[in-house]
Amino acid sequence: MSDPNAPAHHRHIGFDRLHNFRDLGGYRSADGRTVAWGALYRSDSLGKLAGAAARADRDRFLGLGIRTVIDLRYPWEIEAKGRIPEPERFTYANFSIEHRPYDQAAIDPDIDPWRYLADRFAEVTEDGVEEIRRTIELIAAGPGPAVFHCTSGKDRTGLIAAFVLTLLDVSEEQILADFALTELATARLTADWHAANPGRTMRWPSYGRAPAQILSLVLADLATRYGSPAEYLAARVGITPETAALLRDRLLR
Repeated sequence: MSDPNAPAHHRHIGFDRLHNFRDLGGYRSADGRTVAWGALYRSDSLGKLAGAAARADRDRFLGLGIRTVIDLRYPWEIEAKGRIPEPERFTYANFSIEHRPYDQAAIDPDIDPWRYLADRFAEVTEDGVEEIRRTIELIAAGPGPAVFHCTSGKDRTGLIAAFVLTLLDVSEEQILADFALTELATARLTADWHAANPGRTMRWPSYGRAPAQILSLVLADLATRYGSPAEYLAARVGITPETAALLRDRLLR
């Protein structure tokens, strides 16, 4: 189990095929409690655990005792890339929080990349309210430990992580720092894209990046529209005080 005082990069749990699997433990809540280690994880696609070559990774994953798996991808992404092997072993749910697909590798390299991605996040916060609510409710009430993931564990996963930490009353500084840890996985995520797309050119030089500036813009936008990210979660997403209390009871120590 990780040490809450360990360097931030120790949150990354080492796998051969998973590049962005992280423990959300150790963050400090405003009431002085700490997010429990080994209770909630975030990840890139768990479909990478399929196949004989992934046996060691799969055994390592199963050793974490995870019981709830939430897949944030589109159903067509799951069809193309696969879901976690043997989903019946878990409480498994697919909540596709994004409703307007786009190809990050093909983004115009001349646009402001962080404002562009913040605007895509804004679309998710409006289009995906039902799926966001169901994701958070399952994290709060489903069997634990739990993991949620998308393809790279960066944008959709990063947004859910930010919302969970917001409900746990973790400071924005820590929330932004957690988001930016994907930067440690960028090189491997980019290499995966090239391996999976032979013959294609990656137009966007910021592919796989996740600087804190993106999420800072997203949280500021929510504050402008709703008063605060917490008010957005209550008023727009429909997270009840009971769900928020259940989440805190489950994850804070």
